[in-house]
Amino acid sequence: MRGNLAFKLCGELPLSKKLIIIMANTDPRNGEELGAPIFQASVAAAMGYEVEVICTSTAAKLLKKGVAETLKVKSIDTRTVYDFIKEAHGAGVKFFCCSPGLDLFGMHKEDLIPECAGVVGAAHFIEEIMTGESKVLTY
Repeated sequence: MRGNLAFKLCGELPLSKKLIIIMANTDPRNGEELGAPIFQASVAAAMGYEVEVICTSTAAKLLKKGVAETLKVKSIDTRTVYDFIKEAHGAGVKFFCCSPGLDLFGMHKEDLIPECAGVVGAAHFIEEIMTGESKVLTY
């Protein structure tokens, strides 16, 4: 009986199926900050996980048409941040803009890149996080 209890207390936990990456403190003016979250999203999607990248605060600008196309992670790289977003999207990553970001920068849904799956509010990702079925990385 004790062994069973120990297994219940120390046994393997079920694996999460979803990764949520929240880009809140990632400033699009600093291209080198943008590589890691987008790359990690691509890798997780390639591994078969459901992945959402939620851009809020200043990072919401990243999803505005014309912005990511002008940014590079490394100055010597020929690819733009938008190229990385397209690759991640192609791997199955869903990008979302947080609704306060639209308001903060005077943007509208029509201003967002086609890879953006939509606009979500704080309640969306808080509910996703609190279900216990997701893991979260923040940048």
